[in-house]
Amino acid sequence: MASAAADVIPGPRAEGPPLRRTAAFFDLDKTIIARSSSFVFSRSFYQGGLINRRAVLRSAYAHFLYLVGGADHDQMERMRQYLSSLVTSWDVQTVKDIVAETLHTIVDPIVYDEAVTLIEEHHLTGRDVVIVSSSGSEVVEPIGDLLGADHVVATRMVVDAGRFTGEIEDYVYGPAKAEAIRRLAEAQGYDLSRCFAYSDSSTDLAMLEAVGHPYAVNPDRTLRRIAAERGWPVLVFSKPVALRQRVALPDAGPVLAVAAIGASAAGVVWYAARRRGQRSTV
Repeated sequence: MASAAADVIPGPRAEGPPLRRTAAFFDLDKTIIARSSSFVFSRSFYQGGLINRRAVLRSAYAHFLYLVGGADHDQMERMRQYLSSLVTSWDVQTVKDIVAETLHTIVDPIVYDEAVTLIEEHHLTGRDVVIVSSSGSEVVEPIGDLLGADHVVATRMVVDAGRFTGEIEDYVYGPAKAEAIRRLAEAQGYDLSRCFAYSDSSTDLAMLEAVGHPYAVNPDRTLRRIAAERGWPVLVFSKPVALRQRVALPDAGPVLAVAAIGASAAGVVWYAARRRGQRSTV
């Protein structure tokens, strides 16, 4: 696997403007986790009384098609419309409670080991980690906490009286992902020319083009072709592993000792807790 341990920010310089901060932007589905975050909770939502059995089966079928062939723009738009109608009138707190109760059981075992290692490497170099996903913030934010992400950029639904209206306030998909990370970069002082981005889908092309170091991860056919044409590195993540089963990275020395502890399963959770107060949602 290609290492992201380059581009470490050096100490103060005698001349010239100060170096700006950097970040690593990660798509979520099929990049950090092996499945679609929009559908992995469908059974839990069924058990919690939010959806019926037919909706579970339809979600499972759509998820199967997504895993086999990815999703183009038209398919993603149909998914958006379907999910929007599905969640109309859902109680927001119930959704959050279900996600919190089942997060470790559902998401923990399907996180790519290679992705978590890469996240750790970026943190060890002092780089922020940002998860950027078209899935709803109620699902993505807890996953971001689990992985110790510094920021989460996710789709936000309109809420009225504690329930989803079915309308979408901010759909973080396609070019909107690039726009969102540009806003975040301006707010956080990131130098996008020195930032990294990772995605599996050609629908995230704008996000990959927005940074100086784009990577294709488990790319779909179109993104694989584009990566080959442009000389972008291609990474293959294939080892989903429960965070509790991961082994810590080698000791990085006294200065990075605390961060290195975060490489273990317990450390990842501890590190996320430390950052929870600092992480912002865009």
